[in-house]
Amino acid sequence: MLINATHINLYHICKRELWLHYHGIRMEHSSDIVAEGKLIGETSYSDRSEKYTELQLGNVKIDFYDARNKVIHEVKKSDRVEGAHIAQVKYYLYRLQQVGVAGATGIIEYPKLRQRERVLLVESDVLLIQKWETDIQQICESVACPDVIHAQICKSCSYQDFCYVGEED
Repeated sequence: MLINATHINLYHICKRELWLHYHGIRMEHSSDIVAEGKLIGETSYSDRSEKYTELQLGNVKIDFYDARNKVIHEVKKSDRVEGAHIAQVKYYLYRLQQVGVAGATGIIEYPKLRQRERVLLVESDVLLIQKWETDIQQICESVACPDVIHAQICKSCSYQDFCYVGEED
């Protein structure tokens, strides 16, 4: 299985959504929240594509990489699932390290909040990321879809109707 940053992000948000996404069940196309996030990412830093490059590391794509300063720039709509965002950027840094780029850093930018979060990869992260990869592989290759998590984030999830079909309020 080829793990990518989306898998890492979903692993930290919802194992059920991870499993569904892996199995080709996609609901993002019908979500206004997802569309808004994409719009923010595309319009917040209009000159970014001229300044930074897109970097493809196998099946992992980094949209904005400043090769001169070794900085990954990741734009997010809100910091609601910041732990998942940090994990995603750490995964990018891990993949860069695997191809010989040492000392890279990441910046998560939340334009609507006017906030930035600096992300570093430390030695202990490497073992943790390898565990995430093992867990993701086990979840995705499982025959059974994980249970609904009944979390606050479910209310704004693009999979909400799918996960809660047939349940009464």
